[in-house]
Amino acid sequence: MRAEALDPVLLRTFVAVADLGSFTAAAAAGGYTQSAVSRQIAALEDVCGVELFARGARGVRPTPAGEHLLPHARGLLDRLADTARALEGLRRLDTGTLRLGAFPTANAALVPRALARFRERHPGVRPLLREGTTERLLPMLEAGDLDLAVVSTHTLPSIPAGDLVELLDDALLVALPSGHRLAGRDRVPLRELADEPWIVADQPDAVAALRARCEAAGFVPQTPLRVAEWVSKLGLVAAGFGVTLVPALAAAAMSRDDVALRPLASAAPARRTVYAAIGRHARRSPPVTAFLAVLRDVAEDLGR
Repeated sequence: MRAEALDPVLLRTFVAVADLGSFTAAAAAGGYTQSAVSRQIAALEDVCGVELFARGARGVRPTPAGEHLLPHARGLLDRLADTARALEGLRRLDTGTLRLGAFPTANAALVPRALARFRERHPGVRPLLREGTTERLLPMLEAGDLDLAVVSTHTLPSIPAGDLVELLDDALLVALPSGHRLAGRDRVPLRELADEPWIVADQPDAVAALRARCEAAGFVPQTPLRVAEWVSKLGLVAAGFGVTLVPALAAAAMSRDDVALRPLASAAPARRTVYAAIGRHARRSPPVTAFLAVLRDVAEDLGR
């Protein structure tokens, strides 16, 4: 006999008859007719290949085979009820896991604020966060290792992902030493920084992105200092070793007295688009749907 042949509906009726000692009482308790209960018990007996009840004038009682089946039937029904409660907990966001990825500067303000707001509403959901570049996060999303990733067009002009939700446009600022000749400007023309050393991460995509922006302004950037961490970049800027680009999204977290952050002046200001990319497997995930709504609200607040 195959396990899937044991219909939970038949088992539930079997337990009710055993507990109540009567087909009539079990029918009333389950909202069935007596004949429907008789058919269900007969169907279960056919599946099991044994008689489960001894019928008599004073009611019914389990046969030895019925007595043997009874604790197993109760256990199966209890486990089914536990499973249903667990699934309901996931649906109601009482429990569950959110596997999230984000690029570094999104983790300065956008993601922490969204996670804090999400935790207030759904404290039972456990977030797992992985940080990485957009180029690293998208394959993880495709492989099913992440449910949602916050990505950007900082180094990629476009993102080849199917499920994208635009969150905000993020301006790129230039970081200058506070005593720099251009630090007092409201906006800094990129071409006026042609002779400055540029501090950039030692990654081909980051160098290529900077080069493309500078070449559009008419010069090739000098990049003698290759540094990835923002604390290190701004420390070098403050000491007068060069300039660097800083996303406005992270500007508040990177604010320091010895560095001036200024918007770039151009006909088309340097900007990047920030997206939430959703894994195909997670389109109907309750934690992802709920977190995405929070993420969009926080992005709207930051974009004002």
